[in-house]
Amino acid sequence: MTSAASPHLTGGLNTLVISGRVDADRAELTPRGELVHGCADILARTLSDLPPTVTRVDLDMGGVHFMDTAGLQFLDVLGDYARRRSLTVTVTVTNWNGQPRRILELAGLDTTDPLSGLGTSDPLSGLGITGPDSTDPGTVPPPAPASSAVSMERAERLHILQEEVEQLRQAIVSRPVIDQARGILMATHGCTSDEAWHILREASQLSNTKLREVAAAVTASAESDGPAPSAELRTALQRALSRRRRV
Repeated sequence: MTSAASPHLTGGLNTLVISGRVDADRAELTPRGELVHGCADILARTLSDLPPTVTRVDLDMGGVHFMDTAGLQFLDVLGDYARRRSLTVTVTVTNWNGQPRRILELAGLDTTDPLSGLGTSDPLSGLGITGPDSTDPGTVPPPAPASSAVSMERAERLHILQEEVEQLRQAIVSRPVIDQARGILMATHGCTSDEAWHILREASQLSNTKLREVAAAVTASAESDGPAPSAELRTALQRALSRRRRV
């Protein structure tokens, strides 16, 4: 049993592969790769292929090394599966490490049992809201006092998560031009790769310009008919180069 996801921003194929085996009434699934766009569909297909006799599904997430907000959709699919078959199936998703574990923490989910934070047993419990009083079916108690605070905290954590993921995406996109600029500085000024990196970063700080824009200006200026960097950026680059030479 093996399923693979489609390419994403980094351009790689099969960014997520879910392998697994079924032993009697237990299914062991091992996702490997990245939880990005398309991962939820792959998981849904994998779960739909499981035999109806399965009563336990265990996911080992140790092979997942990157996760963006699509990973939360991945968990939603798993949570929906667990809720639909709550009387017959037990689902676990464990062994989170590295960046994916950090994403779960930012989203306010339990890294040892993230499905509980999605409300597997009670869809409202994660927001601090209780359901109707079982002793009086006609009574619906008001939301717990902490519900609004919990909701605000979760929204803030998700906002931070989205910002971190966006920064990471920008870094992925920016990497080629930054590497080109480092190579140009190394060839032009005889510096090492590490020194070229520090020059770009320092010029970015001195000119209050984004690192990617500094790298793009350096790369463009190296072309035969390319435009020279702005006066402010040229000054910042010269100062950064001078400091490197004095070190």
